[in-house]
Amino acid sequence: MAKQPNNKRKENINKKDKKIKKKKKSKVWGKILILLILILVALIGLFIYKSKQNGGGLQGMLSILVGHDEETLKNLEPIQVLLMGKSTDQGAELTDTIIVATYNPQTQNASLLSIPRDTFVGKNPTTGTGTDKINALYRKSPEKTLEAINKLTGLEVKYYMVIDNQALIELVDIIGGVEFDVPINMKYDDRSQNLHINLKKGLQVLDGDKAEQLIRFRKNNDGTTYPKEYGGDDYGRMRTQREFIMATAKQTIQAKNILKVKDIIDLVYEYVETNISISIIKDYVPYAVNIDISTIQSAVIPGGSYGPPTYPLWFFIPDKDETEALMEQLYGTGEDEIIDEPVDGDEENDEPTTNETTTDISKTETSQIKVELINGTESDKALTAVKKLLKDKGYQVTTKTTTSTSKTTIINKTDVDTKFTDNIKELLEVGIVSTSSVSSSDVDISIILGKDYNK
Repeated sequence: MAKQPNNKRKENINKKDKKIKKKKKSKVWGKILILLILILVALIGLFIYKSKQNGGGLQGMLSILVGHDEETLKNLEPIQVLLMGKSTDQGAELTDTIIVATYNPQTQNASLLSIPRDTFVGKNPTTGTGTDKINALYRKSPEKTLEAINKLTGLEVKYYMVIDNQALIELVDIIGGVEFDVPINMKYDDRSQNLHINLKKGLQVLDGDKAEQLIRFRKNNDGTTYPKEYGGDDYGRMRTQREFIMATAKQTIQAKNILKVKDIIDLVYEYVETNISISIIKDYVPYAVNIDISTIQSAVIPGGSYGPPTYPLWFFIPDKDETEALMEQLYGTGEDEIIDEPVDGDEENDEPTTNETTTDISKTETSQIKVELINGTESDKALTAVKKLLKDKGYQVTTKTTTSTSKTTIINKTDVDTKFTDNIKELLEVGIVSTSSVSSSDVDISIILGKDYNK
């Protein structure tokens, strides 16, 4: 056989070398790809593991993103913020929405306390002027409003957020509208403010424009306003504002809005004036996404409205004693109840403990009441016992579980007769009765069963 020319042999050798090198490179890249996949799988596994350690779900993911670990939540204190909604009614900057918001990330308990805009904060109401109303203090400084709120409530609120009405309007549009049950037909026109309100009663999705109409509504063109059973005049307006804030919060913290976070942050920078640092806000956000909006307690500072001829203007005068009692209900830890021990030899005089109550309610009546029992005791036994207790009395009962809660709270959700909440408190022999009326609620009473229930 004839030998190949040297050039041809060299060419074949080069081709073989190239094939070998190509195979080697392919193997190297294959190993690198496998290594990258393994690293990616390990990182995903670590992320999932850390996420579960931080509570799992959206909470877990957000906790990792802001640098939290499982110890962070244990060290977070409850936070209170004074929320002030700023409007320009009659051309003046007034904070007509004034609410103290409280949130405890460890128990997931939260509350909204409304302060009427006409609350008198001057020295003598008989000579008072419009500048003596709490909604006018913002014109001096937000700190002045904060100071007045702490004096009025006895709280030590440190933080405030002044929110321009435009922020709420734009937020509602950013998240695609807010589903809300408008309590009444609303029809009002004020050409001087270019304000036109036209809303129909019922469940609907409100865009930003309609949201502004809702929160600014006070009365109709014919002078009618919220019915007394809902909360007439300013009480009805404050209730609607609280419920809309809760609905907006609930729908904002849904996972679908994660990609809209930048737009929401930009909105905050443009329209919100606050003394809370971003570092504080980010500490609470991962846990706030888990809050059950339906369990938020809401209340109004107790007192009465008085005007001419007693006073030159209409002022809301808080009731000091009732306010102190309300503060204890919402925020106080309370004293442990002292139970007298029987004296030796007196045991025969002790009356047996029963589940009979002093409130006379028939099963026909209780069978119409829907009760949501939320277990915060970490004890299935306690949940089962209370569920049976309520069902034996005739109530319709559904159950769910929440994080550990110290105190039992009985929340009137639909303004049912207080005899039912009183009856439940007598059955449990423990609990703070509260009102958190939500027009779209599908239960009449929510019970957050706390660790103080030890039957």
